[in-house]
Amino acid sequence: MEPFTATEDILQLVTFTLGTEEYAVDILKVQEINRMTSITMVPNAPPFVEGVINLRGKVIPVVNLRKKFGIPEMEDSENAKIMIVDLKGVTMGLIVDAVSEVLRVPANIVEPTPPMATDISTEFIYGIAKLNDRLIIMLDLDKMIDSTTDSFSF
Repeated sequence: MEPFTATEDILQLVTFTLGTEEYAVDILKVQEINRMTSITMVPNAPPFVEGVINLRGKVIPVVNLRKKFGIPEMEDSENAKIMIVDLKGVTMGLIVDAVSEVLRVPANIVEPTPPMATDISTEFIYGIAKLNDRLIIMLDLDKMIDSTTDSFSF
C-alpha cells in the first residue's frame, strides 16, 4: 500500500519545514496542528523525544523531528508547531519549524530518493516531489512505528 493518499493519482499532502528544507506527509495522517505548548519531560526518553503533552485528557508523546533527523536546533521557535499525527493507531506529536500548506499534487512528480542524498535515515523517506522550483521530501510516517512490536523504531 502506498504511504500517501492518492485519488486518481493525486497526492494530498501537508507540507512543513525543518531548517531550510520542505517536507510533506499524507494529509490523512495529520489529525490537527497545534501551537507549541508546555511539554513535560520524561526521564530516560530517547534524546529526540521532548516529552509528553496533555491533549484533551490524553497523554501524547512528542518527538522533535529536528533532533530525530540530526538537524541543529533553531534559536527562534515562535513559528514552531506540534503536528498531531496517527501512526498505525498511535497518536503522537511531531515538532516542526512551521506548517506551510496543504497541497494536491500529481503522483507522477514523485521520484525515488537518490542514494546518499540526505543525512536523514532514508527508511523514513518515500520520495522527493518536484513541484515547479521546489523539491519536497516526502516522509512515510508509518515507518516510524515498528509494526511487530508497536514501539518506535527510532
